[in-house]
Amino acid sequence: MTSSTASRAMPAGLIILAGCLISMLTFGPRSAMGFFQQPIISANGWGRDVFALALAFQNLLWGVGQPFMGAIADRFGTLRVLWVGASLYAAGLYFMTMATDPLTLNIGAGVLIGFGLAGSSFNLVLAAFSKLLPPEKRAMAFGMGTAAGSFGQFLFSPLGVALIRDYGWQNALTIFAGLTLLVLPLAFALATRPGAGATGGQIDERAKQSVVQALVQAFGHRSYVLLVLGFFTCGFQLAFITVHLPSYFKDIGIPAEVGGWTLALVGAFNIIGSLSAGWLANRMPKRWLLAGIYTSRSIVTLGLLVSVPFVGVPVNLLGIQTTIGVISALTFGAFTGLLWLSTVPPTASLVSLMFGPRYMAMLYGFAFFSHQVGGFLGVWLGGILFERTGSYDIVWWLSIGLGIVSALINLPIVEKPAPELKAQPA
Repeated sequence: MTSSTASRAMPAGLIILAGCLISMLTFGPRSAMGFFQQPIISANGWGRDVFALALAFQNLLWGVGQPFMGAIADRFGTLRVLWVGASLYAAGLYFMTMATDPLTLNIGAGVLIGFGLAGSSFNLVLAAFSKLLPPEKRAMAFGMGTAAGSFGQFLFSPLGVALIRDYGWQNALTIFAGLTLLVLPLAFALATRPGAGATGGQIDERAKQSVVQALVQAFGHRSYVLLVLGFFTCGFQLAFITVHLPSYFKDIGIPAEVGGWTLALVGAFNIIGSLSAGWLANRMPKRWLLAGIYTSRSIVTLGLLVSVPFVGVPVNLLGIQTTIGVISALTFGAFTGLLWLSTVPPTASLVSLMFGPRYMAMLYGFAFFSHQVGGFLGVWLGGILFERTGSYDIVWWLSIGLGIVSALINLPIVEKPAPELKAQPA
């Protein structure tokens, strides 16, 4: 029995479990990268712009590599792509421990981890779900796979802070690299047949369509283009917060431990947000859901900025002496978590609805490329503008504006299969 045959014979629950564990193990370490900024630049005497550029390249190359890794997975199956991706990811984390110059940091944190994420992250997991699971389970599975990535953030953010404190940043990265290699055995459960379409006896209308034809159709479809453009903002906001929020909190006088628990709360509450988004994606117009998420992000960010002048004001909360800054940080983490990756289930569902599962990994990969271009700019601008102005304020306000623009971009999307395709359940 081949590995792909074995995966198709596996129960849906086991496929979802393995996919969720892979999402957790791959999303966790990269979500904790912001906590390595201060120790790495302090050890080497760099500015924040050096670290930001390496992480910006990581986001960009993750996006650049995603469509190609997705196309390879669509053509040759998921297993080998996950193996290669996880190996590159682990190598990049270990390579960061030897970073004594910007080039080494860019190779490890940027190139190796970037391409490693392209081949092992939750995007490949969601694409495998679209092929291995029956139609009625996909939207909820997309939400579960996304939520699992956030659970990884919930675990790895405080874990990263503790490991750096107790063992040093180099040993912390080495431990993360070892954990990432656990993806290798888990990948067997997500092995797909070369050129596989959907399960459940569906006739894949794209079975005879070439890659070029699929791309021409997708980028000629207005709703897909709008979806791709709107996803840019998601990447900008998430990457900026992931990399720069710990340093931002330090700048305004909020302790590092609070920053760790804030990002942990983002991960914890995103479990609720992603599952809810997956559930809602089957019960309301997905474009409305996306517009609401982007608008809400802008409101939450505005609330954080309004609270900054009062961060040091002491308050007594249920008998606990704390400050407005701590409460504001944790509140921001909780509400941001509800909205963090909740864009992914409706976005992935729309791609599957428009074009079916045949080229899901590739076409979602192009949407994700837009996401990661936004991520590149969010991280890079954060570092550059901080070094030039001494503040992150411009990027925060830009994030708010982009959220409103993306909400408006998503509203005209038509939630139907692309022309000349039969309906495919989302």
